[in-house]
Amino acid sequence: MVESENLPLKGVRVLDLGQIYLGGYAGFLLAEAGADVVKVEPPHGENLRNRPTVHGAAYPFLALNINKRSICLDLKTASGRDEFLRLVGVADVIFDNFSSGVMKRLNLDYSVLQANNPRIVYASGSGYGTGSRYEDYQAMDLTVQAMAGVMSVTGFPDSPPVKAGVAISDFMAGVHLYSGIVTALLQREHTGIGSLVEVPMLDATLPSMLSSLAVVLGTDDEIAGRTGNRHGGMAEAPYNVYNALDGHAAIICVSEPQWAGLAEALGLPELASDERFHTRAARVLNMTDLDAIISAWTANKTRDQLVRLLRDKGVPVAPVRTLREVVEDPDLVDRGTLRDVVDPVLGRVRVLSSPIRYNRTPPIIPRPAPALGGNRDEVMFDWLGEGNFAFGERMAPKSQ
Repeated sequence: MVESENLPLKGVRVLDLGQIYLGGYAGFLLAEAGADVVKVEPPHGENLRNRPTVHGAAYPFLALNINKRSICLDLKTASGRDEFLRLVGVADVIFDNFSSGVMKRLNLDYSVLQANNPRIVYASGSGYGTGSRYEDYQAMDLTVQAMAGVMSVTGFPDSPPVKAGVAISDFMAGVHLYSGIVTALLQREHTGIGSLVEVPMLDATLPSMLSSLAVVLGTDDEIAGRTGNRHGGMAEAPYNVYNALDGHAAIICVSEPQWAGLAEALGLPELASDERFHTRAARVLNMTDLDAIISAWTANKTRDQLVRLLRDKGVPVAPVRTLREVVEDPDLVDRGTLRDVVDPVLGRVRVLSSPIRYNRTPPIIPRPAPALGGNRDEVMFDWLGEGNFAFGERMAPKSQ
């Protein structure tokens, strides 16, 4: 991978007030697309930076803040606020995911920022949205999963609700915040003025639940429940995770040719025309019997055997991999999805790249996450033409 001069957002200046995962990932995507992302942190650093270094807890900060620069400003003070507004005057984008009312209390809400720079795009990642009756609720991934109903449909029917195994609400909102920022920048190309963008975590989470929502919105009397590894809307079969000799494999059929291929792989081609399974609706009605037949077959084969046999028949299948298997996958390394960066504290660390790829530009070379406030002088020179001149290559101050 080489540094590219033609990344889509090269030259776009971003003031990143984001924190933890939602804001961190939106800024990560902007930096990966070539934007000059300056992380504005309080004197003690943002929340994620202050996690302890044990058990890998410090890793997410490093992973989400590569290719950014850091400055420290105390926005609660007049001097910190004034310096921030000077940077706003030459910025393109500001975003945050503070609790409701924080920016207004700092006298830095959109009306103030827009008056300072009419071209500014200001984006806010909120929990529940301005004007929502839940606006003042504290919003974390766990609590939003609870409010969105994710937990009510996650787990097995005979078990209590559980959260999704990953931070789905934070990262869904982070992706939407990035797309909202880029869309607003495109709009600015036509109008010449900036705009306000807001992405509530609750709203961003709901699309991922369409299969389960269909049960509620598509009927008058059904209640979506926890389906374990089966289809969320109980509308597909087979759709499950099955035991193998060395772990588990996920198998799904969504078409008749796939189902016929699975029946052949099972050595039971007659199942394709069995009245219990000959249509999608029939298979759904008899999924317990179908799962039992498949499970008896998979239990005597390794994951690799299942993948080979079923792929040969055109059946969607995948081994259930451990995270260690994933991060050591040579394909992900060869394609640049996973790459190594040398962090001054943690040493060589494997980090992610943006999943968004551009055919005209190679991925950006990763730089380690910045030290707290470590780029103040160079940012002030690059953006405002002020401060220390001993930082190497510079960009001329950007005119508005």
